[in-house]
This record gives sequence, structure tokens and C-alpha cells, in this order.
Amino acid sequence: MAMMRLRREDPRVVGSFRLHRRLGAGGMGVVYLGSDRRGQRVALKVIRPDLAEDQEFRSRFAREVSAARRIRGGCTARLVAADLEAERPWFATQYVPGPSLHDKVAEEGPLTAAQIAAVGAALSEGLVAVHEAGVVHRDLKPSNILLSPKGPRIIDFGIAWATGASTLTHVGTAVGSPGFLAPEQVRGAAVTPATDVFSLGATLAYAAMGDSPFGHGSSEVMLYRVVHEEPHLVGVPDALAPLVRACLAKDPEERPSTLQLSMRLKEIAAREAQGLGDGRPPAQRARVERSTGRLPERAAGYAGQDTERRTGGGGRGPAERAGERHGERPSGTTPAPRPQGPHSGSRPRPSGSRPSGSTAGRTGDRTGPRTGPRTTGTGRRPSRPDPRLMRQRLIVFVVVTLLVALGIALAQRL
Repeated sequence: MAMMRLRREDPRVVGSFRLHRRLGAGGMGVVYLGSDRRGQRVALKVIRPDLAEDQEFRSRFAREVSAARRIRGGCTARLVAADLEAERPWFATQYVPGPSLHDKVAEEGPLTAAQIAAVGAALSEGLVAVHEAGVVHRDLKPSNILLSPKGPRIIDFGIAWATGASTLTHVGTAVGSPGFLAPEQVRGAAVTPATDVFSLGATLAYAAMGDSPFGHGSSEVMLYRVVHEEPHLVGVPDALAPLVRACLAKDPEERPSTLQLSMRLKEIAAREAQGLGDGRPPAQRARVERSTGRLPERAAGYAGQDTERRTGGGGRGPAERAGERHGERPSGTTPAPRPQGPHSGSRPRPSGSRPSGSTAGRTGDRTGPRTGPRTTGTGRRPSRPDPRLMRQRLIVFVVVTLLVALGIALAQRL
């Protein structure tokens, strides 16, 4: 995190904390690096004087800080201290070393699918704890996520509380970052945990593309796109695209919950880490898949993608079709067209095999009738006999033959 020297107008001491450097400034105030008498480092935000004079702001801020004290979990910067009655209210959170997700991507380029899924799983799990405490962040974006050595951390709840981001301001502009705001925030509707899910989806898209899924432009243009246009996800890895698109649904009811999101991203992260998927962002997507329903219809197919491939089940989701475009298939199978229809027991046929029909009296492809099942429980052909076992059987056969021949020769002599 970039640090700047203190300016002449900056305070040197706030509460029991000595200030050392500027960490940044935003619409609500200035953030400083400070430390207490024990040497514990904190990120301390001092609110702007004009906001400090707003009694409604003070009341709302006090309620939110009280809720923040109840947040449990390791994915947020823990609230250390706050003074809501000071001339300029302030609060201090645990200092998190490490670059922001925004700076990381800007300097080193987009993350891999495995990295994005791991970061997203940790963030969604952290949001579960945030929402259980009755808090909605309302301003989740790449610059508010720090990549610490111990994992990603969500910061800057203070800006979200202070802005009252669930409504439009009196001058008609939405508070927050236009490319990451949810449609309900732009419309002035009430915010819910689903609001943070939308922002997280836009943040994960940024991690994959290095840009907002709604592009660039003035605030008015960006806000219009968020409400009325579909996101552009060209560059988001196929393994993640359906889930990201589900997060960016216009209707909050159609977005996955943070718990669903955490579980699915953990599955994707595990698969990608094992090399079961293509972690490279594709240069071009064959087609832009459009959202058509709730999470189980659009993104839940990904969680069962590997199982359906092994069993040959129908009802493939967008993510599975995307995986097929990249040549992903279970080991032990051969590429072949999938059977038509939703028959859960169907399976891929090797090239040159006979059309599927009645299983009664079916003969083998090469050696006649089979006495055992054609496939294993996973839908794959049984493996060939172990060569070592075949050699052992051959040796036993030769030894027995020699012994029999020797016995016959001895009997003839007698």
C-alpha cells in the first residue's frame, strides 16, 4: 500500500494513536497509518469536517460502528477503536499489509482462474460474517480488498456506512463506484446482502479482465449500463463465467447467496489448483452466455459438472459446455458426441460403436458377448488386466506343464 508523508494540515495524534503517514483519501475523509503505545499499527480514518456537522450522519455512523463491533471472521480488517463524539469522528481498524486487488491487477495483470476463485471464496465467506452482523458493505470494489499474506481482507466499511449508499444523493448522483454498484443502489431501492454479491461479482470480473464488466465512461453512462445493459465478461475464465454472471443478475432475488457463492468458489478453486480446468483467461469467447434464471439454472450446473461428465448425465450447464470447448473431459473416456435426452444412465460411445438400443443380448464391440458390465460405476470402461498379473499366470502355467510332462516321462520309464 502506497504511503505519503503527512501534510502540514494533518493531525499528528488522534485519540491514543500517533499518526505516521497518509494511506489515502476519499470522499468521506483521510486514512492514516498510526500506532498505539504498544506499537500496534492501525489504519485510522478521520471524517471530513462538513460531514461531522451532520447529526443524521453521526447517528447512522454510530449505529453502523456498533454493528461492526459484532463482526467475527478473519476476512475483514478488525475494528480497533472509534470516537463518535469527537469534533471530527474517527475510527481505527487493524492495519493490513499488502497491495489492494486493484493495484495488484493494474501492476501485474489479471489473475488466473485458481487465484480468482480462491480470493472470491475467502471474500464471500467473509461477507457471510459481515451480513450475519447486520451490516451491508455497500461499496465493495477492488480498491477495498487488500491481499495480505494471510489472505484477502475487506476494508473501508466506514465509507460505505457514511455514504448511505442505498439512496441517490440530492444532486442525482449515486454514491460509490459506478462500475461496481448494484442496480438497486442506482435506483435508490433498499440494499440487502445481495447488493454486496453484485459488487463481488463485478470485482471478480475485474480480477479476470483488468476492467469493470461495464466498461468506462462518465458516471451517468456507467450507471445506465449497470441498470439496463448486460455485463461484458469476455476474458473471464470459462470455469468462473457462469457464476460471475449469476452474481451480476439485475434482480437481487436471482443472485446466489454468499454461502452458496463461497461453496461453489471453493469447488472451483480446488479443481483449478489440481489442473482440472484451464486457468488462462480466454482471448475470445465463442459466444456471450446470457443469464436466463436463478443460480440453480445458470451456475449450479458447474458444481455438478465433473460428476455429470463422468456419468454422461444430461442437463449440462453453461460452465460444462464451456469446459468442453476447452477440451476438458474425464480421464479414461474418449471424445464422442453426447447422447441426446436427459437419460441419467447414458454414456459416451466410442467412435465406431453400435447405436444404443436395448441392453438385452448386447454383444461386445470386438470379442463377442460380455459376461460382466460394460462400464464401471463411474461410466468408464474397466481398465485392462494388470500385465504383471498376466506374467505371473503365464509362469505358473509353464511350470505346471513342465511338471506334468516330467511325470509322464518318469511313468513311461517305470
